[in-house]
Amino acid sequence: MTVERTGVGQGKRNVLGVLVDVTDYSDASNRIIEAARDRRGYAVTALAVHGVMTGVQDRAHNARLNSFDLVTPDGQPVRWALNLLHAAGLTDRVYGPTLTLEVLKRAADEGLPVYLYGSTQPTLERLVPALERMFPALKIAGVEASKFRAAQPGEPAEIAERIKSSGARIVLVGLGCPRQEIFAYAMRPLLDMPLLAVGAAFDYHAGLLKNPPPWMQKYALEWLWRLGLEPKRLWKRYLLLNPAYLSRLAAQKSSLWKATPPPAANEQVETFAV
Repeated sequence: MTVERTGVGQGKRNVLGVLVDVTDYSDASNRIIEAARDRRGYAVTALAVHGVMTGVQDRAHNARLNSFDLVTPDGQPVRWALNLLHAAGLTDRVYGPTLTLEVLKRAADEGLPVYLYGSTQPTLERLVPALERMFPALKIAGVEASKFRAAQPGEPAEIAERIKSSGARIVLVGLGCPRQEIFAYAMRPLLDMPLLAVGAAFDYHAGLLKNPPPWMQKYALEWLWRLGLEPKRLWKRYLLLNPAYLSRLAAQKSSLWKATPPPAANEQVETFAV
């Protein structure tokens, strides 16, 4: 008789064809810090429903996501999917903004400099002092705001050189989904350090966005909170993608639909937004 393992350490599991790690904050931050110590390229993202569905709807992006070293269940519905489909036994999600703080605390404790890439200059100007207040020992090697355009020929190598010459050992990427995952995927072969796609973490920790109450986070109602804050920008994401996610999840659970991951992507520098 085969006994199915539950809890952290099961590796990646299939959620609608996107491979998500069965992990928690301790395991995820340990893996990231270990890669930073070892100077290894290591691509990380935290996926909520929107991130998973972006992979479902775009086969090329699905392949990118499935090449990531670590994909955490950012949203409660993604954690529920791991438990429902694979008896993962996870008791909490691994939320991008919280994972960011866990990693920054470890980086500060171990003297590992970090590089902040993305968002806008005004946001970074608020974010840096906020992080320094939270982690006085944190070494910020450099900051670089998004240019909100496609990368020019040769620019990826130039960005990588700036990051490496800064002395950074970890890169936080705040470009929004899916731009940040495309960026991390393309830059991974060029950098010997972890790249963390952290979503709206820059805005949250800069004080520009407020987290919903804990009870809304616990019961997967964070989408409703964010929809109320940014209805024009987010209504399609939540009102269309959430039902599609649930229906596909039911189909995968009942074996009415086989969620087959596409072939692994070949790591290469591709056109992406900076």
